[in-house]
Amino acid sequence: MEANSSNLINLTENAGDDRDPAWSPDGQRIAFESNRDGNWDIYVVEADGTNLTRLTHSADDDKDPIWSPDGQRIAFESNRDGNWDIYVMGADGSNLTRVTHSTDEDWGRPWSPVWSPDGQRIAFESRRADDWDIYVVEADGSNLTRLTRDAGNNWFSVWSPDGQRIAFESDRDGYGDIYVMEADGTNLTNLTLHNENDWGPVWSPDGQRIAFMSNRDRSGDYEIYIMDVD
Repeated sequence: MEANSSNLINLTENAGDDRDPAWSPDGQRIAFESNRDGNWDIYVVEADGTNLTRLTHSADDDKDPIWSPDGQRIAFESNRDGNWDIYVMGADGSNLTRVTHSTDEDWGRPWSPVWSPDGQRIAFESRRADDWDIYVVEADGSNLTRLTRDAGNNWFSVWSPDGQRIAFESDRDGYGDIYVMEADGTNLTNLTLHNENDWGPVWSPDGQRIAFMSNRDRSGDYEIYIMDVD
């Protein structure tokens, strides 16, 4: 629909479920997951509902598509090889590449792949080393690097617009706080330092501020806050 809530258009209609829509960077297409054919696969459709195309044809489940910044590739999660892993394919479904190689379907499963702004790397979370930690891997599957190494859980990493830093949420100090670190895992800083829960960081387009949700006002509800990155 339009941003003013007008011109509502039903883009898909079938007996299955269509979920997790993701806009292409140029705003012309939408990728999504659907189980209309029995298992979950990745589809793409024009923003006007035309040219529906099925991109994956796995006997297992392909889920959570996310476009590369140049719109040429799509990353997604799949258990097609036994364990849940991250894969990358061309925006037309070609050139499928397995990016991660997990050894345990439950605890080692990579979650929430996020492209770096230059499209060269992918950040994700995995519990392959007991706690949830943040990892970065090249888009071709090389140079897997573990960025966090502490006794807490680290989730939902987001790249700064310049690709130099990563913000994320962590409970390593007993509460949920917002942290930021360099993209190589150095210079870790706790930005919120609060004894309530701060979650879900999102960078402003200029990289100077971070929005997040928090229940710090003790009302029992989560509200949206904004802070400078310092």
